[in-house]
Amino acid sequence: MGGVIRFWLDGEVQEVRGANPTTTLLEHLRGPMRRTGTKEGCAEGDCGSCTVLVGEADGDGVAWRAVNSCIQFLPMLHGKALMTVESLGARAGCDQALHPVQQAMVDKHGSQCGFCTPGIVMSLYSRAVGAKGADAPVGEVLAGNLCRCTGYGPIIEVAQGVEAEAPPAVDLSAVRDETMLRLTFEDEIHGVARTWLAPRSLDELAEAYLAHPDATLVAGATDVGLWVTKQRRALPTLISLSEVAELKHLEEAPEGLRIGAGVRYVDALDAISALYPDLGLMMRRLGSTQVRNSGTIGGNIANGSPIGDMPPALIAAGARLVLRRGSERRELALEDFFLAYGQQDRRPGEFVEAVFAPRLDVGRLFKVFKLSKRFDQDISAVCGAFSLAIEEGVVTDARIAFGGMAGTPKRALACEAALTGQPWTEATIAAAMAALDTDYTPMSDMRASAAYRALAARNMLRKAFLETEGVEARVTPESAHG
Repeated sequence: MGGVIRFWLDGEVQEVRGANPTTTLLEHLRGPMRRTGTKEGCAEGDCGSCTVLVGEADGDGVAWRAVNSCIQFLPMLHGKALMTVESLGARAGCDQALHPVQQAMVDKHGSQCGFCTPGIVMSLYSRAVGAKGADAPVGEVLAGNLCRCTGYGPIIEVAQGVEAEAPPAVDLSAVRDETMLRLTFEDEIHGVARTWLAPRSLDELAEAYLAHPDATLVAGATDVGLWVTKQRRALPTLISLSEVAELKHLEEAPEGLRIGAGVRYVDALDAISALYPDLGLMMRRLGSTQVRNSGTIGGNIANGSPIGDMPPALIAAGARLVLRRGSERRELALEDFFLAYGQQDRRPGEFVEAVFAPRLDVGRLFKVFKLSKRFDQDISAVCGAFSLAIEEGVVTDARIAFGGMAGTPKRALACEAALTGQPWTEATIAAAMAALDTDYTPMSDMRASAAYRALAARNMLRKAFLETEGVEARVTPESAHG
């Protein structure tokens, strides 16, 4: 079974042999399977026309989630269940029948050219069967489905009329086992060789990564998928993290929250929102429902992007990383993980195991601001996070971090120094805003000019002040946990 991809589809077990591990699920659906209802619009997980539902074992049942099949690699489906838009005909009772969601799209004129319609139908269907993330407001669920024809009025009307139904009964025992999935692919004509490893435990992962330190680690593939579909990069060896159960643990404690590197955004949202409400609000804008159903907290950190949205907030909160290499573990402050653009403090064969997000002192101010061209599912031009302790009108401690302002997510140390020990006043804010010019030398690119970024960062600090002006801490750090 090690070299065979098995998954459940519409009551039958599907087997795929000899597949290229970097073949996307969408390519397999539209090619060998001839399920052409699922469309390719952007091939980067942005438009949602390729949305399908994937189900995976969850206790004694199956948890479903809507994902973008254009950036999911086919081996990621191993041991799971799949539903495409064609699956809904069988759910309606016969191959020719329309599911009520599809019929409502017809009746309410929710489709014109129809290209985006299958993906929209699958997102709406995810609401009907209670899939992950589908209990959010309609606007959030549909934020990852772009339509250029109808406007969203009729589609939202359809969404508001979706009736709950039971998801299909699935027995995954025929497609799951405890063996590490090992795939090899060699194209003698083009000289292409690929290897896919899917370890089932932390120990197996550590061993595999030590043996293949140049391998590409794949969690949700929301970034790595684009390396293949857009950049056409050759990825000779890939190690999947999706089957390592220990990486998906989320543990709450009085001191804070330990988040396994494989925890998806959708599964971390409630716990992080309770810990840091502002960050929870920002996470609802981070990607779409489909992206949050696939992308992981650890993946966002580990790829080291200077515009990743999670690191600035977690740095401001004082988060720490747990790294593992072989049997060795070490811990370091998240801010120290990022060395320079594209460089992290990570030795060959070492991977992010978890991040610890501390609980803030009672009364401490914590603000997170994201600035992007689109409100939903857009990459930040600037992301700022502010964690401040104010006692009797004086700033006693400050942790401030920005993304998009340097080659890495970075603390604003000069700004922090300008605030600490000073009264929480307009004059202090003016001095701290000026100090940001010492902390950062931003660049100009397609998302914003350097001058715009510098001004935006200053104004985010001012916004934090205006939203909290006159606020004084009601307790001291020493008494906060009393």
